[in-house]
Amino acid sequence: MPLDDRLGRVALVLDHPKDLVNIAGVIRVMSNFGLSDLRLVNPDEFDAYRLEGIAHRTGHLIEAATMHDSLEGALADARYVVGTTARARTAGRAYTRSDEVGAVIADRTREGTVAVLFGREDRGLTNEALDRCHSVVIIPTDVEYSSLNLAQAALVIAYETFLAIDGGETEMPKGKRATRPPTHEELEEAFSALAEGLHRINFYKARKPEAVMRTLRTIISRAEPDLRETRLLAAVGYEIGNYLDRSRDRSPRATGRE
Repeated sequence: MPLDDRLGRVALVLDHPKDLVNIAGVIRVMSNFGLSDLRLVNPDEFDAYRLEGIAHRTGHLIEAATMHDSLEGALADARYVVGTTARARTAGRAYTRSDEVGAVIADRTREGTVAVLFGREDRGLTNEALDRCHSVVIIPTDVEYSSLNLAQAALVIAYETFLAIDGGETEMPKGKRATRPPTHEELEEAFSALAEGLHRINFYKARKPEAVMRTLRTIISRAEPDLRETRLLAAVGYEIGNYLDRSRDRSPRATGRE
């Protein structure tokens, strides 16, 4: 099954949402993560024009949103229902964490529509609504302030679902390597130049040169420099010596101008 089809089988169901801004926030989240099925159960208000004014360029999602007079109607075709709550209420329910629910939803979309159910902003899902859920997801938060905004909760679930289904396959930019990796000989030349440069400026003083160079070797090796970067490190060591030589040549003693 194509990945887009599986994302299309995830429905976000808002049960009695009260705030138009929160609905718009959920719609924006859906546009970010490839979801397209929004179901609203008796919203306090719904104004397509205002919604698109808040969630820009989401007119197709707003137009596709469906209105339902009852939760039963909104969930009628769902093969699996995931409820959301800020905290566990009774031990009798099947709870899962938000970082685990994406895999559950992704797997269940193979069977048909998966509905993710969100409750009213001021009181969450009722116990009767939770009774209709196969599992209930909890988003871990600080215990002193556990309640999330509706759009924030939708964002977390949509993100985890998107990763589980799509895999987050967008290629991330990588630091550009201008040249090939250095050979062992080229890297050792850089270390030798640095060691000599530090010696020339009397950097070691009470420090053990081998201990200093061991630390520098660890840092530089961890960075995995390419050849251009390795040559730059060598140039730093060489230039320390060159600078000291030029300074010595310009001194009054060296020019005979004392």
